[in-house]
Amino acid sequence: MIILVPVKRVVDPYARVKPLADGSGIDTSGVKFEINPFDEIALEEAVRHKERDPNITVLAVSIGASECEEQLRKALAMGADRAILVETAEVYDSLGVAVELKAVAEAESVDVILMGKQATDDDNNQAAQMLAAKLGWPQATFAAKVEFAGRTAKVTRETDAGEETLELDLPAVITADLRLNEPRYIALPGIIKARSKPLDRRAPSAPAQSKIRRLKVEATPPRAAGRKVASIDELVTELKNKGVLA
Repeated sequence: MIILVPVKRVVDPYARVKPLADGSGIDTSGVKFEINPFDEIALEEAVRHKERDPNITVLAVSIGASECEEQLRKALAMGADRAILVETAEVYDSLGVAVELKAVAEAESVDVILMGKQATDDDNNQAAQMLAAKLGWPQATFAAKVEFAGRTAKVTRETDAGEETLELDLPAVITADLRLNEPRYIALPGIIKARSKPLDRRAPSAPAQSKIRRLKVEATPPRAAGRKVASIDELVTELKNKGVLA
């Protein structure tokens, strides 16, 4: 079984960022980049299944410029067997990402695509669903538990009404939620082994044709100071004055 895990390079979620002066994007000078946290959880899950079943191969894939090699090397250090960089300087939207991952999945004859439910930079939560549709594969999103048995996968999802368990025929697309696992700390032996693992490069299968256009990036306005009220009646009056209540 081959498990493909997409790995996106994102700004460290704990870093403080600010928009560029012209509002065209985020100022990333001096900012640390990491694997998208949800992708890291998906990768950890794939590696855990590989450790239980040596017949599983974990393939990490990233789409972007040469800088993405840093995140792919980290994925290899975590336990991925191989890595592929779809090298491009263009920016792909969710649909473009789905097209490129479909091309890799078909070329590599993968059995499962296990990916983060969303990326912490754009927060779109679209790529996996679009990818499953393009491949014609079943999908299970927001996985809190994943089990494989032969050519089927059993996925437990957390919903507003409780837990839901789905059984999918492989190949399938599965997205990882926050509570699926906690990614491991990467020890020095893993970092050393990662240097000798294969990292291949390939050109995109199609040019980026984004259907989304970024108009402007603005900083969040400062939060207004609050004040205490003496009674519920005063609170209601203030809310009405602000237009929150009719």
